[in-house]
Amino acid sequence: MGHAGPGLRSEPCLRLPRRPRHEQGETRPRHSPASHAPLRARPDLGVVSRGGSRHPPRGLRIRGPAPRHARRVTAPTILVYHPEEARDYARLIRLPRRGATVVACATPAEADAVIAEAEILYGWGVPAALLARAARLRWIQCMGAGVERFLVPEVPAGVTITRAAGIFGPWMAEYVLGWSLWVTQRMETFRQRQRERRWVGEHPARLHGATICIIGLGDIGRAIARSARSFAMTVVGVSRSGRRVREASAVYRTSAMRRALARADFVVVTLPLTDETRGLIGAAELSAMKPSAWLINIARGQVVEEAPLVKALSEHRIGGAILDVFEREPLPPEHPLWSLHNAVITPHISGPSTPDEIAVIFNDNLRRYLSGRPLRHVVSRRRGY
Repeated sequence: MGHAGPGLRSEPCLRLPRRPRHEQGETRPRHSPASHAPLRARPDLGVVSRGGSRHPPRGLRIRGPAPRHARRVTAPTILVYHPEEARDYARLIRLPRRGATVVACATPAEADAVIAEAEILYGWGVPAALLARAARLRWIQCMGAGVERFLVPEVPAGVTITRAAGIFGPWMAEYVLGWSLWVTQRMETFRQRQRERRWVGEHPARLHGATICIIGLGDIGRAIARSARSFAMTVVGVSRSGRRVREASAVYRTSAMRRALARADFVVVTLPLTDETRGLIGAAELSAMKPSAWLINIARGQVVEEAPLVKALSEHRIGGAILDVFEREPLPPEHPLWSLHNAVITPHISGPSTPDEIAVIFNDNLRRYLSGRPLRHVVSRRRGY
């Protein structure tokens, strides 16, 4: 991923050591080069070696005036940080107005050599210790939807944080509906009978007419709701405000969430992790669910209390759980969730970040940043998302 077509001459040239790719599901078709803005400047690549020493760039290439709001005489340094795909993200950066120094780093040791110079951080999984040394940092573009890693004291209030929004909904809707069908079509049962060579009939259930409760009605929650409605499911939602949305037949305030839970055959958690949502789903909420209902958590592990969940699953007080996120990741081998037959464990893959999709968001915001315009998808520190 990350290679532009033969006509793109302004693609950065990275020479980092070859690293294994992080497998996060099937790769989507990449955006065609034509979907990017016209290319007018080439980023200079400062390459960081495994030892942490940085090879100096070949010289700054500034084409066009500096942004009106800054009038700088030097180009910004963009630090691209990702443990597996830093090179791919960096290759897709497009600079329509002026040059920049782009540094791709995959480890804290590599990033430590340049973090003090970085004005822009484009990253995922950045350690807080690195953020504390980012003295010149003005803007962070997160490669994911969750931003809790950046809402820490190490990031001053004057640093703008933006998130990746609008692209994870379709991925997560497929995850939710796919596993919901796995439940209703009794796929595990029939696979087991195939292994046993037993021809035993059992009627599947239907999604048609089932009720799905979606906790969190942001762009991801609404995308799931639209997909659920295509299966003729009844959609109820839960949000802090309780404001109606067209994708749901009813919306409950968080304070009335148990009423929504009692109606649902499937409960889907899509909330960001904030002080308000931490531990939101506990023993009382699980007790409000139907004994046949399934919980699907694609938000953050800390939103659902794991000890009460393990107890509810072990005692069959709910039908089961599809879990993509956990309080501790990777989930420790000794964790009791692994051994529960009514729990499905997936390794945080429901909403993968792909370089091609995130690049569209970053490049749009980069053009805005360099021209002094407001950025999109700015995070509210007060709300936590």
